Amino acid sequence: MPLRKILFQPGVNKEGTEYSADAGWYDSDKVRFRKGRPEKIGGWSKYSPESFLGVCRSIHDWASLESIRYIGLGTHLKFYVNEGSSFNDVTPIRSTTSAGDVTFSATNGSSTITATDTSHGATVNDFVTFSGSASLGGNVTAAVLNLEYQIASVPTANTFTFVAKDSNGNTITANASDSGNGGSSVVGAYQISTGLNTYLEGTGWGADTFGAGTFGSSSAISSSNQLRLYTQDNFGEDLIFNVRGGGVYYWDESSGTSARAVDLSSLSSPSNTPTGALQVMVSDIDQHVICFGVNAIGSSTIDPLFIRWSDQESAADWTPTATNTSGGVRINYGSRIVGALQARQEVLVWTDASLHSMRFVGSPFIFQFSTISTDISMISPNAAANARGSVYFMDKGNFYVYNGAVQPLPCSVADHVFSNLNVGQAYKVFAAENNAYGEVTWFYPVGNNDTEITNYVTFNYEENLWSVGTLVRGEWQGAATRDKTLATSVVTDTDTNYLYNHEDGYDDDGSAMTAYIESGDIEMDEGGRFMFLTRMIPDFKFSGDTDDASMSVTIKGKNFPLETSSTLATATVTNSTKQNHLRTRARESIVRLESTGSGYGWRLGDLRFDMRQDGRR
Repeated sequence: MPLRKILFQPGVNKEGTEYSADAGWYDSDKVRFRKGRPEKIGGWSKYSPESFLGVCRSIHDWASLESIRYIGLGTHLKFYVNEGSSFNDVTPIRSTTSAGDVTFSATNGSSTITATDTSHGATVNDFVTFSGSASLGGNVTAAVLNLEYQIASVPTANTFTFVAKDSNGNTITANASDSGNGGSSVVGAYQISTGLNTYLEGTGWGADTFGAGTFGSSSAISSSNQLRLYTQDNFGEDLIFNVRGGGVYYWDESSGTSARAVDLSSLSSPSNTPTGALQVMVSDIDQHVICFGVNAIGSSTIDPLFIRWSDQESAADWTPTATNTSGGVRINYGSRIVGALQARQEVLVWTDASLHSMRFVGSPFIFQFSTISTDISMISPNAAANARGSVYFMDKGNFYVYNGAVQPLPCSVADHVFSNLNVGQAYKVFAAENNAYGEVTWFYPVGNNDTEITNYVTFNYEENLWSVGTLVRGEWQGAATRDKTLATSVVTDTDTNYLYNHEDGYDDDGSAMTAYIESGDIEMDEGGRFMFLTRMIPDFKFSGDTDDASMSVTIKGKNFPLETSSTLATATVTNSTKQNHLRTRARESIVRLESTGSGYGWRLGDLRFDMRQDGRR
């Protein structure tokens, strides 16, 4: 029988059915397209053997004047600055008690300690560090008490509990001698409140229209009872970051990684610094610190449409005068700012109903604002990414590119993405650029029960091709200043997470990674006759450990478009495989290529089959 080369159309197409994707690819996982051909994506490995606490949804990479590399990581429990292999806790302190304000009580046989502090303001999962404590008299010594603790419960506004431990993390149980109260010198240092790892309907800035009713009626909403999101940017060699819906903080690089970040109001000569904002940014061109969705001067309530900026090259001076460049503008379209992103020579600002441009023009106006679109938004604060001079972003029902004007991206997998998207957790969606491969990827949660990110969709903007797959990630940092891209794990049961180098090798942190791609229906004679396959000539390019590299090629078949396909033949392809003998018969055939081994990558060339038309029955 004659050999026939199957010329698959590049890219994944899930807009129709398997049958309508004839001669194309219908499904994939951990496969990208390069020069029109599918290949296994790169693997990942731990950036550091050390872990950090909480799910990270913000990464920022920068360097000091001495070329020391830092990474800022904001999790729902902590804020870290990484240097080398260490994740240093720089979470700001929101309040520190006076000596003696905190007292303790213990119960014989219990590891639970009750702390009393009038109007402490803490919530469950918050962190507090005690110092100056004296022993309670038994097992609960001063060394046990003078540690950092995560609050287990808050019975009243004046009390909270924690589980006693030693410096190694071992639980300590009180005995009958633990009858003291810790003495009169106890000091409690409370870190800023932790946030939620899951979006809750009716809370946060993503919930319906802000302030339904009179403005500010949502005052019960705080940064601690909504999905914890951070934004961050470097101010020179220092770092400025913001808790969405909460404060704006400053970490001074010269103080070292042992120093905590502080509120902007703690800087030298502060003047009307913001008390709360939705996002912070440092303008590249002009070095203004910009807060989006920020409180106005004289108010402590966040205005979700108000934008303020500091004096040029100052993070402390926010009072507009005739001699400085600080100021503010309120956007008059929409109900809240969703997010902002620096583009070429401008800052893009999305509200829940519009897109605006913010350009530095200098005195007297400082920034010029113009409306780009009034019928578009962004699905989450992090759903946009810069790539090769263009901005790609995801709305609630489509993908777009901005390169001076907004244009929709024709998408061959849009229905697959948006019909499966968990809309209730949409604020977790984030965009990730991978310039080395000309890709922008959106990570998103699916279904109604899966609250965490499990899936991704990738757009290859150099070839206008799409692919889909599964991968659990919390945040991503492109490799603009590093050899590898960075991404974070999402572990919620222990809250112990890791930072990974991506495009590193071929494996899942030392374990095998499954990658596959599956075609749509292939037929002859418009499906009027059966297709008989007897032989396959494979063509793969393996990389890495080619001696152990192998591919599984599965041929599925069915006789009608709505019929469930069944496996007809499976063949294994290695570096030395010349041909595979098959014997399949079906009206529609499906080709599935899959790798499950470790240590190697692969790229598809051209597959050839011995195939002929068979009978009609």
